[in-house]
Amino acid sequence: MRFQAAVLRSYEDPFTIEEVTLGAEPGPGEILVEIAGAGMCRTDLAVRRSAGRSPLPAVLGHEGAGVVVATGGGPGAAPEVGDHVVLSFDSCGHCRSCRAAAPAYCDSFASLNLFGGREEDPPRLADATGKGLAPRWFGQSSFAAYALVQARNAVRVDPALPVELLGPLGCGFLTGAGAVLNTFAAGPGDTLVVLGAGAVGLAAVMAATAAGVRTVAADRRPERLDLAERFGATPLSAGSHGLPERIRRLTDGGAQYVLDTTASAPLINDALRALRPTGTLGLVARLHSRLTLEPGTLDRGRGIRHICEGDAVPGLLIPRLIGLWQAGRFPFDQLIRTYPLADVNEAERDCDAGRVVKPVLLPERRDR
Repeated sequence: MRFQAAVLRSYEDPFTIEEVTLGAEPGPGEILVEIAGAGMCRTDLAVRRSAGRSPLPAVLGHEGAGVVVATGGGPGAAPEVGDHVVLSFDSCGHCRSCRAAAPAYCDSFASLNLFGGREEDPPRLADATGKGLAPRWFGQSSFAAYALVQARNAVRVDPALPVELLGPLGCGFLTGAGAVLNTFAAGPGDTLVVLGAGAVGLAAVMAATAAGVRTVAADRRPERLDLAERFGATPLSAGSHGLPERIRRLTDGGAQYVLDTTASAPLINDALRALRPTGTLGLVARLHSRLTLEPGTLDRGRGIRHICEGDAVPGLLIPRLIGLWQAGRFPFDQLIRTYPLADVNEAERDCDAGRVVKPVLLPERRDR
């Protein structure tokens, strides 16, 4: 089976649109999905800074959504041909974390999603010369017209919905919203500060507003603060001095929760100082340097933890977010700009420059 895909061949060069070959039919527990749209996440772009750990050449993309066109059968209730699905991260399904409904902390998360997939997986994609491409990225490789995925990674959705826009619910929006609704379990009377008003941060703002949480959003970019205010947060410039004091004034003495999406060590220390006693700081961005905590920042019961994929079970949280969206309480579609898959490099440039919050790539359909 041959189709178009965006291939990243080196850590420095642009994506190239190429014809690739899928060399295997869906096996037991797998489905073949025709991709309607795939969000571009900063985790995709972070491959360029992976110091060679993420294998190339590869088809990236891990916020795919589309229509099931073939299945490999197998045990359990799985999506069927014709079902509309949102794809999320991969997990083994049988380790202690997976059995405890914590698939984001799967023992094999890194290998399945970032560094090579399952050892038993046969070769999947090859380029026009027959050379194999890297194993599927995040169990998907959805910057393509089709993706072969584990059925356990797919969440059925109502076919009446615009499936091409739903892919970001599988990672970026899931992470921000899940941090608020799952990790913090925040509700009315709680206070939350979100550091960084990108896709993850703004999803957290929307989820917090839906949950009745008093929210402050801090960012250096006025246009992002305007978005955060539109979604219910009090905007706060992160570019001036005295951030902890200003947060404490806005939160009646300190925030119960802070979500950091920046991985900035100075901001993380500011966030800890802005917490009330027993408050919690959640980190979702990967740190790229040593984090030195200043004396006193963890006093009085304050805590800090890393949050992966919003502590979500995708099959539970994605339908919940869609329900909030349908009720007008989680307007994630206002963050999306669509691009043809052929314009993947323009989408990356716009994302890097902050001109778009969430690019979504639309493969060319065969029936067009």
